[in-house]
Amino acid sequence: MTDDETAAVPGDAAIASGRTALGIELGSTRIKACLVDADDPSLVLAVGSHAWENEFVDRTWTYSLDAVRTGLQAAYADLVSNAERRHGVRPTTYGTIGVSAMMHGYLALDADGTAIAPFRTWRNTSTGRAAAELTELFGVNIPLRWSIAHLHQAVLDGEPHLPRLDALTTLAGYVHRQLTGRHVLGVGDASGMFPIDPATKTYDSDLVARYDTETASRLPVGSVAELLPEVLVAGERAGELTAEGASFLDPTGALQPGAVFAPPEGDAGTGMVATDSVAPRTGNVSAGTSIFAMVVLENPIAGLHRELDLVTTPAGDQVAMVHCNNGASELAAWASLFARFSAAAAGAAAAGTAAGGTPLDADAVYDILFREALDGDSDAGGVLAYNTLAGEPIPGLAEGRPLVVRTPDGRLTLGNFMRAQLYGVFGTLALGMRVLAEEGVALDRMFAHGGMFRTEGVAQRFLAAALDTPVSVSETASEGGAWGIAVLAAYTGAAAGTTDAEPTASSPGDLDTYLRTRVFRTFTFDTVRPHPDDVAGFAAYLDRFHAGLAIERAAVDALPLEGPAA
Repeated sequence: MTDDETAAVPGDAAIASGRTALGIELGSTRIKACLVDADDPSLVLAVGSHAWENEFVDRTWTYSLDAVRTGLQAAYADLVSNAERRHGVRPTTYGTIGVSAMMHGYLALDADGTAIAPFRTWRNTSTGRAAAELTELFGVNIPLRWSIAHLHQAVLDGEPHLPRLDALTTLAGYVHRQLTGRHVLGVGDASGMFPIDPATKTYDSDLVARYDTETASRLPVGSVAELLPEVLVAGERAGELTAEGASFLDPTGALQPGAVFAPPEGDAGTGMVATDSVAPRTGNVSAGTSIFAMVVLENPIAGLHRELDLVTTPAGDQVAMVHCNNGASELAAWASLFARFSAAAAGAAAAGTAAGGTPLDADAVYDILFREALDGDSDAGGVLAYNTLAGEPIPGLAEGRPLVVRTPDGRLTLGNFMRAQLYGVFGTLALGMRVLAEEGVALDRMFAHGGMFRTEGVAQRFLAAALDTPVSVSETASEGGAWGIAVLAAYTGAAAGTTDAEPTASSPGDLDTYLRTRVFRTFTFDTVRPHPDDVAGFAAYLDRFHAGLAIERAAVDALPLEGPAA
């Protein structure tokens, strides 16, 4: 919504009195802040954002912690300005706050809370030996990006920072610690650090004991559990904003300490909340720099599947996660190329050297390209697109090489090219989802969110074809996880009694009940059912996509990176 459209939202009094919930999410390309009414979290009062990018430094995908701090401050300042512009009030306090961020990775801290190794994001694939050993030891799949895989790889490599290691956390846990001083994590984010026992909703004690035996005397603590954050479930209080935390977030000094915090969560968990998919037989797909599907399980999955991660909802219910390292980044690169062509054509027209018009903004470029894909052949006319900027564990790619390839008889049209690009975003995800289908996992609802679903009826339609399942998108599709963590913050306030909102019963109920009755009760969802031609076309595309992985592997061998491997 535009500022004008939201100016009528009755948020002035809520902001002035601090009867609000603030959510901040550190995504892979943007840090977003979202302010909602604590009594009705469906009402978005203000938003803010800051663009940032990961760096590839010394063989590691990372963000500097200075960039974390300055990015948070920029996104928060943008939100405060947005609130004042919309409502005439600059917020100085909040009822509740929540922080979320990209899951997994490795943030090692000493006893003073200082980072003693570069932050390693989920994108790193350097933990192959560790992940394989842990999967064998635990009997459950341990993906390359999980925190315990990064820790174990550091143990195997004898990294020099290990003797000083006092705490291990995720990006959300790190930011939460800066703001509250507490070393805690929401169960959903924690489930990407170390396996969670669904019965206790904390780290699996048997697997902790196995790991302690495996690493006896190689860690500076008696048990790996001493390094990991305390696990909390949705609704529990996770600390309060300290004076130091207020200065960390808002160096102007206007922000007052004291706000109650929700447990810090991962982007997978906030995506589930933002799409009302925390109940069994529901699922969602989040598409950004990475793409992943979360399916809440009705029954445990039998056996070990390396394509699946077993994680949890923010309430601790078990989820099968199909995670792909590569999402819409390569699609964005092509959109940028076409945007530059538009600008160049406009410049040539202005110079009188060619016919042309005005340059298109980014949203218009995406809209035109996406709608052109609707005119492509259902199987993309034999054009294949690989979006692999980084390695991809599901098909066994240690590195990535973005590719567009076709046979000579393939039909290279703009429509087919764009449909191949969109299909390519969903290709690896569809390979992983086949495993769930073979396990007999049933889905009643699949939701989608992320910026690529903003163009109505295109990416959503192709995802429905890829999954052969109806796909729903709500009005929060582009707000995503920042709104999701704001809702979790509001839930903590309601559960802890820090707001006066009265649910239908004396408490807000469990998370699913709260979402259905308090948050999504008036929402409308746009649902697209798979079209048989699209389903058949995508299936043909996916068969070629799978066979063409040999081309990807050959490209990795034939085209080595000039610098260290990603």
